[in-house]
Order: sequence, then C-alpha cells, then structure tokens
Amino acid sequence: RDVFRDDDRALTAARLKINEEFKKHKNETSEENIKEMLKMARAVETILRENVIQGEHVEENKVLLRPRKSLLLDNVPYSDTPRNKT
Repeated sequence: RDVFRDDDRALTAARLKINEEFKKHKNETSEENIKEMLKMARAVETILRENVIQGEHVEENKVLLRPRKSLLLDNVPYSDTPRNKT
C-alpha cells in the first residue's frame, strides 16, 4: 500500500494481479513450489519498496515525486540534467 499510496488505479491493478496469481496456483500442493512462489513474492515486494517512486502530474511538464523512507537512494547518482541514452 505504501508504494501506491492514494493511487486507486495502481492499487486495484496490484490487487487483481495478486488474486489472479493465487487463484492460478490454489491447487498447488508441493511444499517446494509453494516456498519458491513465496520467495518470489517477497522479492517482488522488496523491489517495489526499494526501487519504485510514486509521482503525480501536478502541472504540464511537472511531476511531484513522493519518495518513501524505504526507497533505495544509493543505486543511481542524482543529476539535475537528464542524460541522453546512447
């Protein structure tokens, strides 16, 4: 919920995807497979919490970013000027 705070569309999409995956695997009985799926779910949660930043369009060409305390900030140096992709 923190990653998509106040974003009903993103929260609904995430909820639908989670429900879809649970329903798809509801008859799984292999303990090993269940552990693997739970491991994957935890990894996805970590990636979302540490790497996704929420932004809101507030004006034309202006986005308000909402960083969280859990956001991983040391992976890419900040730059005021955008870099061209090569």
